[in-house]
Amino acid sequence: MPELSQDAERVRAPLPFGVAEVTGPSMVPTLRHGDRLLVHYGARVRRGDVIVLRHPFQQDLLVVKRAAERRDGGWWVLGDNAYAGGDSTDYGVVPDELVLGRVRFRYRPRPAARRSPLALLLWLLTSARPVLSDRSASRRLRAR
Repeated sequence: MPELSQDAERVRAPLPFGVAEVTGPSMVPTLRHGDRLLVHYGARVRRGDVIVLRHPFQQDLLVVKRAAERRDGGWWVLGDNAYAGGDSTDYGVVPDELVLGRVRFRYRPRPAARRSPLALLLWLLTSARPVLSDRSASRRLRAR
């Protein structure tokens, strides 16, 4: 169930941005294992945003989920992969103080095995993109 590598914590820096690495399948197809994320710490969270938070029961563990709905006391968060679990259906509402930031950008590292010019071109075209809000997350919430 871990979503981010342990070194995802922001180091005190003048800018509130940090890099995190995704581990696990709970945000597939939006994010895949090995993706790198640019996280905007302290950013305002809106419904549908992909966010980084501390796990409510294991606060040394960072996870990435989608903020599905604002509720009393915090955020109801869901993974994009309904079959992976490990979201608010397991641990309830996440308090605001556990929400660390919003994911702004995703990039995939270049596979070392693929060195052809075509593979490099395909990687360049698909490896980096902004992570956008998805307001349809609430439809999945109503279905549960």
